[in-house]
Amino acid sequence: MIPHKNCILIIEDDLYIRRQVAREFLDVYDVLEADGKAPALEALESHDVDVVLVDMHLPPDTDSIEEGLQTLQAVRKASPGALVLAMSGDGDRDTCLKAAEMGAYDFFTKPIDARELRIIVKRALERLQMDRDIARLQSEIERRYDFRSLVGTSPPMDSLKAAIQRVAESSATVMLRGESGTGKELVARAIHFNSPRRKESFVAVNCSALPENLVEDELFGHEKGAFTGADRRREGRFELAHRGTLFLDEIGTLTSAVQAKLLRVLESRRFERLGGKETLSVDIRLIAATNQDLEEDVAAKRFRQDLYYRMNVVRLDLPPLRDRGSDIGLLANQFLERFCKANNVAQRKLSAGALTSLQSYAWPGNVRELEHLMESVSLMAEGELVQLEDLPSHLHRPQLPGAPSTPSIPQEGILWERQIEGFERGLLEMALKKTGGKKSEAAVLLGLKRDQMKYLCRKYGL
Repeated sequence: MIPHKNCILIIEDDLYIRRQVAREFLDVYDVLEADGKAPALEALESHDVDVVLVDMHLPPDTDSIEEGLQTLQAVRKASPGALVLAMSGDGDRDTCLKAAEMGAYDFFTKPIDARELRIIVKRALERLQMDRDIARLQSEIERRYDFRSLVGTSPPMDSLKAAIQRVAESSATVMLRGESGTGKELVARAIHFNSPRRKESFVAVNCSALPENLVEDELFGHEKGAFTGADRRREGRFELAHRGTLFLDEIGTLTSAVQAKLLRVLESRRFERLGGKETLSVDIRLIAATNQDLEEDVAAKRFRQDLYYRMNVVRLDLPPLRDRGSDIGLLANQFLERFCKANNVAQRKLSAGALTSLQSYAWPGNVRELEHLMESVSLMAEGELVQLEDLPSHLHRPQLPGAPSTPSIPQEGILWERQIEGFERGLLEMALKKTGGKKSEAAVLLGLKRDQMKYLCRKYGL
């Protein structure tokens, strides 16, 4: 494939200078020449130009920069993707400033210094490529997180997509509710990248993964000397999300002290860094998420009622995978395709038997569990068609929660800890399902104390 050559347009009425400049680049770039605004605009209509060099003193009045500025403005309008470099023989600071105001990327003076000119053009092209790469990556991200690209055509997913579309354009605070592994962060990103804030930062914080003594520092940052080891100022997640979206996952794990401070920030959009006296203002859109029963936590005074109402403005419920039977095949095959490409192995598809088994399984870990399973299958399956035998043994005769089963030990043996964890998790899920997600009632069914129930739910992400 022939490599792409960058194209440069030189707008200069002095033929000698124009050719002098052109000779500096003919060996590397495609070069176009124009002696004024009209031929320059004709060249831009028929060519993809990367960099435009515009002389500020163009006829009819070469003693003035008005025609040069008008040409610069017309070039910017005709080819907004090109970078414009202004050149002038007077080197006047006012000329430089006016050119910059019109959108010039850089400025250089005549007579031409060939080395300086090459450096300026090379730097402009590098900047242009960087801008194009950023735009391409931004476009890919927006495409990936477009709510229409969320995999699934089941009724619960159609309802969720419609809700995302309605809420994305607003600035309302959103509460995402759903079991662990249902894709709450993916939905949060879909909301952000379909909102007016899409060009700004999306900052995610998993509150449950932060040590209790570091949560405030993570959210609000600190000043130098705020505590032992604080040898420099550190911006918190609120500052990093300024003008963008802040996603707080597992908010039910926040301590009472952090809840109080968070409420104040959400009400005023103002805060101080730890150890600081300066009050900072931020403009953020908040999306919160939890897999806990916050209503129960509010009733038990473990979660502030005023903070709950502040966060629970728009509530979106994410369906568990077991309620999305028709989506399981779509998701599984998409994951298979992705992991086969990533692992450089032959593409695989699910057999009818394997698909039936996946659709019959309860998926306690939801989409995340299916994703991890397909990664394993992409590597371990014997052939290009994934058979039932290629799936883990617990999927060969899948059991829905609550169905009786007889434990057995296969010839290859078992992993004790994994079996016990699976049994514990299964009991927790059955109890929570029976009580409609109310953990206090589920604890009674299982004969557990509240602290035991809380520990186990946190352990298994329920």
